[in-house]
Amino acid sequence: MESGAGKHWTEEEVKALLSVWSEKNIRKQLHGTLRNKGIFIYIAKRLQELGVCRDWKQCRAKYKNLKYEYRTVKYAHNSGDVTKTMKFFHDLDAILRYEPVTQLAAEENGRCSATETQLNTSPTTDSTQEILEDEGDFVNSTPAALEATQIKKETIDIDDDSISTTSEDRSCTPVAKQMVETDNHIHLEEAQNHFKVITVNDTGAGKHWSDNEVRALINIWSDEKIQQMLEGATRNKEIFEEIARRLMKRGIDRDWKQCRTKYKNLKYEYRALQKENEHLGNPRRKMRFYDEVDCILRRQPLGPSSWGCESSSVLSVGDVTANTGSLSIKRKTCNDEVSTVPLKKSASENTILHFQKLLTERANTVTEGKKLLLERLCKQEEMQDLNRTQLYADPSAIKQVPAPAPAAAMAPAASDLKLGKKVNEGKTKEVYELPDIPGCVLMQSKDQITAGNAARKDRMEGKAAISNTTTSCVFQLLQEAGIKTAFVRKQSDTAFIAAHCEMIPIEWVCRRIATGSFLKRNPGVKEGYKFYPPKIEMFYKDDANNDPQWSEEQIIEAKFCFAGLTIGQTEVDIMARSTQAIFEILEKAWQPQNCTLVDLKIEFGVNMLTKEIVLADVIDNDSWRLWPAGDRSQQKDKQSYRDLKEVTPEALQMVKRNFEWVSERVELLLKTKSQGRVVVLMGSPSDLSHCEKIKKACATFGIPCELRVTSAHKGPDETLRIKAEYEGDGIPTVFVAVAGRSNGLGPVMSGNTAYPVVNCPPLSADWGTQDVWSSLRLPSGLSCPTTLSPEGAAQFAAQIFGLNNHLVWAKLRSSMLNTWISLKQADKKLRECSL
Repeated sequence: MESGAGKHWTEEEVKALLSVWSEKNIRKQLHGTLRNKGIFIYIAKRLQELGVCRDWKQCRAKYKNLKYEYRTVKYAHNSGDVTKTMKFFHDLDAILRYEPVTQLAAEENGRCSATETQLNTSPTTDSTQEILEDEGDFVNSTPAALEATQIKKETIDIDDDSISTTSEDRSCTPVAKQMVETDNHIHLEEAQNHFKVITVNDTGAGKHWSDNEVRALINIWSDEKIQQMLEGATRNKEIFEEIARRLMKRGIDRDWKQCRTKYKNLKYEYRALQKENEHLGNPRRKMRFYDEVDCILRRQPLGPSSWGCESSSVLSVGDVTANTGSLSIKRKTCNDEVSTVPLKKSASENTILHFQKLLTERANTVTEGKKLLLERLCKQEEMQDLNRTQLYADPSAIKQVPAPAPAAAMAPAASDLKLGKKVNEGKTKEVYELPDIPGCVLMQSKDQITAGNAARKDRMEGKAAISNTTTSCVFQLLQEAGIKTAFVRKQSDTAFIAAHCEMIPIEWVCRRIATGSFLKRNPGVKEGYKFYPPKIEMFYKDDANNDPQWSEEQIIEAKFCFAGLTIGQTEVDIMARSTQAIFEILEKAWQPQNCTLVDLKIEFGVNMLTKEIVLADVIDNDSWRLWPAGDRSQQKDKQSYRDLKEVTPEALQMVKRNFEWVSERVELLLKTKSQGRVVVLMGSPSDLSHCEKIKKACATFGIPCELRVTSAHKGPDETLRIKAEYEGDGIPTVFVAVAGRSNGLGPVMSGNTAYPVVNCPPLSADWGTQDVWSSLRLPSGLSCPTTLSPEGAAQFAAQIFGLNNHLVWAKLRSSMLNTWISLKQADKKLRECSL
């Protein structure tokens, strides 16, 4: 939602914002200031005096949206279309009427889009819809029109305190118009405003990159292996983690996000200067390290594979550069992805027509091959990331949303996917290299079902599609929870793309209920015996010896080495702990459907790029036992095929119906009927920063969070009214009381609601030891626990909601696993260093 607070701006709130905006000193500051965070903090403070609780980011986002809507409507009116209108048009006209009326400049439109995405907007506002409507025009434009109406769009990471290089309230003359009116020459100072990238706080660490740091980054970037990985990957977190590690060895402390941001900014600035170098003169005067970046980027091949690492694409065609852009909005997960929105045209109609004519004459020299390449890039398939907050999505839409995957690359459309040599072939699948996507393979399922190490083997029409759907949904669920897997995305009905892994030849089996082969190997144990915790078993993959069971000691003594990683005690412990966590996540996911996950078989591999152990292979109906209502006689897994005395067409149809039953219901694992929210009550606006940490932590668990200001001491009636407001809509709620000094907020809430209440006081260094007792020492009949950590308060709420929400529970369980793994790996590194 555009306010970022879980609700739209009301009419009264907008009127209050307009009244503050209309003040002369506010308009003057907005018109001439680059760093405007302080201005919007002041506006937010003024709004609070008027009874409107909005932070500075929300005010800035609404300010930009109103300007955009107004200019769109005003432009329509000047063009003769008087039917277009908007609320508060006359109020905005009184404020903005002295400014030049054009459509939003490209960079301002992009900034507005970035701000909206940063606030995690969910419903599409009117202004955003108008932006999206231009996508059709953008796709259908000719290269010349594209050249005339847009400049390079690069995905840039924008921090909370981002600024633009032009004034927030200043109308920018379109580039095309300046070029025409000045005989294709613009001043360097003006050109800088058009092409300078948004880089304030681009490191995310509160300081700019020094020259030595940039030189070190460029030196690592120039490594051929790094360039090859960057060319073929869209999910490039692991690549930039490697870059950050190399920088650390040189004494430069930058994390992967900072490295990725600087990398993109350098590319953006270089390409913007390249695009207009004939008008800017010597580009070296406008950009430091131009020569170094030029040497790196000029060596990159022009082809489909080279566009994978960018959010938008620029294709040089003769003298014309056509921007294919990004055709969809992308949203982020745990580690915050970037979102792009197509830009609007920023020149008057006459100027555009004149400029298009000039460019069209030059575009006539383009070869047919390059035209075809441009058309192919424009039609290339774009996939959307699943938003962490979309926990209640319709299952019919889930098929269209790929899960985020590490070391993944943007694949060409299905019809353009080029297969390389066959890497491997199993009983039910084939694995192919993908030359256009380095580091990835295609997992192609077969219409074949087997049992007893292929002693029984039959063709079952449609099994490939059923298995592929099941695997894709299960891996998507696990990745959303935070489990590291090789899965990239579903490519077709019968195939998916995965990171290329060297497989570890061990099958890991996790059992909750004793059945099947376990009973044969352990005589005396009755079927139905339950294991607490789940029992882990390992089997060495050797068909000739019927996959013998191995112990941990045998695996360690085998001294396996895959993709450069030796499998020792640490690696075995990680796989064992991961197997249990994965089983428990899937077990919890099946429970809302009254279906018991009896046991599970999985395999791990070593990612060839990242050298880390990930869940690999497939998880389909061959991989588990599922008993609806805990009844073995209703089994829906492959055991129904194993138990056949004779395989007949009718029997195979029965087995197929069981597989289809599972594939239909596995999609329901990706959503939940359970709802919940956290309401943070702060005693004073001065506690806002503390509360925002709670809200941010809640977002990692996919829990909506609202912030309210109320004082139990100064306004107990209002506190109880707010409490009643959230009790009345029936949504399960956890209240978090944030009050310093004497905490009356938590105890008052606890004594007047049956909903859970937790104290999270923002203690000060001076009086914290005394103030905390007002949260700890409570009258009888009250029960609100106290945690001093904002993240701890969010986790407390997640544990409550996780009891009835398997998606939240999965994130909690995965977080526990990843914390355990990081400690295990840290201990291993420390021991290696000491040795």
